[in-house]
Amino acid sequence: MSDAPEQEAAAAPAPDSGGEESYALPPERVYAVREAIEQEDAAGIVALVDELHPSDQADLLEALDHEDRAAVVAALAGAFDPEVLTHLDATVREEVIELIGPDRLAKMLSDLDSDDAVYLFADLDAEAQSRILAKLPQAYRRLLVEGATFEEGTAGRLMQREVVAIPSAWSLGETIDFLRSAADLPDDFYDLYVVNPKHKPIGVIPTSRALRVKRPMKVTEVMDIERMKPVPLSMDQAEVADLFRRYGLTSAPVVDAAGRLIGVITVDDVVDVIDEEAEDDLLRLGGVSEGDLYRDVLDTTKTRLPWLAVNLLTAVVASIVIGFFEDTLAQVVALAVLMPIVASMGGNAGTQTLTVAVRALAMKDLTAANAKRIVGKELIVGTINGIAFAIIMGAVAWAWFDRPAIGLVIGAAMIINLMAAGFSGIIIPLTLERLKIDPAIASTVFLTTVTDVVGFCAFLGLATLFLL
Repeated sequence: MSDAPEQEAAAAPAPDSGGEESYALPPERVYAVREAIEQEDAAGIVALVDELHPSDQADLLEALDHEDRAAVVAALAGAFDPEVLTHLDATVREEVIELIGPDRLAKMLSDLDSDDAVYLFADLDAEAQSRILAKLPQAYRRLLVEGATFEEGTAGRLMQREVVAIPSAWSLGETIDFLRSAADLPDDFYDLYVVNPKHKPIGVIPTSRALRVKRPMKVTEVMDIERMKPVPLSMDQAEVADLFRRYGLTSAPVVDAAGRLIGVITVDDVVDVIDEEAEDDLLRLGGVSEGDLYRDVLDTTKTRLPWLAVNLLTAVVASIVIGFFEDTLAQVVALAVLMPIVASMGGNAGTQTLTVAVRALAMKDLTAANAKRIVGKELIVGTINGIAFAIIMGAVAWAWFDRPAIGLVIGAAMIINLMAAGFSGIIIPLTLERLKIDPAIASTVFLTTVTDVVGFCAFLGLATLFLL
């Protein structure tokens, strides 16, 4: 660690406004690294970066531009922690891997847990994979290739192969002796899995329990059967995350088609999955992708164009609806002023319901068993909100244009559109889920179309009936 005062200050946790410590990477550290890069001080760069946690090192690399990242990677050389790669944004990770090169990357992969190694290896192109495999021992090469064959987003891709399996005939004393002497155990593990002679898991022993039980007791006497939840290789990672959340697991065994224990999923990986799934749903609702923050302008523009094009089509549909009431708008100009309010309120109300519905579907809280009740509830909520804002906006429109009829028309349209918004916000994602379409991708487009069309039709149609 450097003795420079500014480096020591940068290493300390930055206090937040409430006086409590914040463990986020302080901006001062980034500034200090940039200054060391400008001064071509390789030793200073290493001193500033090497002491950071791998996650903070990843944040630092993401905060730098491409040239500065290259300088940091070059300065660290063999001191580069391979775990940093697992914390990097995908776009930035591609840059860093290219800077590292296949020789150093092969060594890094062999130093990682198998799940992290497979995660990084599977994202490489075929040429890079071949070059790396040629530099690895055959056993580890087979592990990476097999791991990469499992479908992305499944338990097979998520698991690590290092797992502590205990024969069912052992005692706790034999188990403890094994844990103390074995050289190939995982660096960190939470549970011991008891397996029968066919290597099928039959129970689990938390490490805390194994340490407290007397040595002569058999593992089958202290193992927990109910707490063990075997996970098939093909289980979707979202289902795995739900399993951990539902039963409060710290780890779960992964089994093959024959039920044999072949790996384990730990809670730290599940936390990443939960974060990834939540982020993915949020980004899809907005029509953007994870790497937009770090991609260049042209690539970011290309990824956003299709979504905007779809939204343009829905806007055209809404405009066509408005065109049907051209004569009404020409005679009652006040309608053009008030029209966006109806559509906007419907869109916002629908988005509230939609957000709740998409999350509930992801968390398995919204199912066929309670869908009817939830739909009814959202319809009632939409009606109550519609009446409340109808009274407010009706009074405002009446006072604004001094025409009671306009106030009644916009009030009625507000009720109709908020009812439609509440109903559509729950029905649309349910329907898409039934059709095996991700509700997070397409729901927003359909909802916007519904609230715009219903809002304009209700408002302008009532105006045509009662104001002309």
